[in-house]
Amino acid sequence: MRSRRVRTGTVAVLALALLGVSDGALARGDRKAARVEVKPVAKPYRDRVELARFITEVAERRALDPQWLREQLADARQAPRVAELIMPVAAGTAKNWAAYRERFIEPRRIAAGVGFWQAHADTLQRAETEFGVPAEIVVGILGVETFFGRMMGGFRVVDALATLSFDFPRGRSDRSDFFRSELEELLMLAHREGIRADGIRGSFAGAIGWPQFMPGSINRYALDYDGDGHIDLRESIADSIGSVAHFLQQHGWQRGQPTHFEVEPPTERLELATLLAPDIEPRFSAAQMQALGARLEPAAQGFAGALALVQVENGDAPPSHVAGTQNFYVVTRYNRSSYYALAVITLGEAVRNALGAASGIEAAAASPLSDKQPTRRP
Repeated sequence: MRSRRVRTGTVAVLALALLGVSDGALARGDRKAARVEVKPVAKPYRDRVELARFITEVAERRALDPQWLREQLADARQAPRVAELIMPVAAGTAKNWAAYRERFIEPRRIAAGVGFWQAHADTLQRAETEFGVPAEIVVGILGVETFFGRMMGGFRVVDALATLSFDFPRGRSDRSDFFRSELEELLMLAHREGIRADGIRGSFAGAIGWPQFMPGSINRYALDYDGDGHIDLRESIADSIGSVAHFLQQHGWQRGQPTHFEVEPPTERLELATLLAPDIEPRFSAAQMQALGARLEPAAQGFAGALALVQVENGDAPPSHVAGTQNFYVVTRYNRSSYYALAVITLGEAVRNALGAASGIEAAAASPLSDKQPTRRP
């Protein structure tokens, strides 16, 4: 967005490219294929009737100069690679939490997280104090999303969003309306920041910066956390940290509440189906869960908030379970996947514990988050 040197401190971190991030959100640039070299795009949109109509609508709706909009979109081009990457994974691919966990909770990413936390401890603490979101959750999100800024995507966002707005591929549910709204939000972002829309780079789905915010999320939730008068999630780590914490707080994060508890699911099928019916949305009290046959750890038995029985598959092995709280549900608002939420939480805990070990501090008792792994059903 703007050129600004990012200061990462004196702690050495590992600059390694690993596998991509979460398994489901369109907004994340998350597949291994997205790391291939981005080739030049073709087929400009400037003469397309759909683009002309879009410009007229946006100009009227947002009170923007149509000529300015035309200039911003003059070089928007169709990106065939974007259309390929947005397609769903092949049918029949079994979900596997154990494999998903191994992808993110591994030594190189943990080591990079320790270095990141050490370099930006003051900003992480400031955000935790202001928004109530523990530093390990912010660290976990930035680690899963972009490996702490190493994998932010090299697509021109204007090309990605134009392609998905006007040439959304067949073969999956049409989300062109969503991407047209995000293209509009990109233009609003460019107008507010005084930058060119075609100069912003991000994922194949249009997500931007360290936290991989879509343009609409930047406009609604991102903060100028370094106080320089601009919001820049690619170059400002402070803006990225503050924006992630603010996003979670705005989606209902409860200060001091754990994300989940250990649980053994009921063995009776009807009771299990009843608890799984709301999916990851917490709707049961601890007493109700226990009445339906779930066995909660002692710390959860007196929990006053609502709980959800969260189930993640392990391929051919039995599934794993946790009792998710409101805060677990909030993490899934960032990416609507229980696998993603567990990866974020587990990576954050692993980094926190590694940081504590490196500092000679017993870190495990310092956080309200559960440090227990999902219970695997026998």
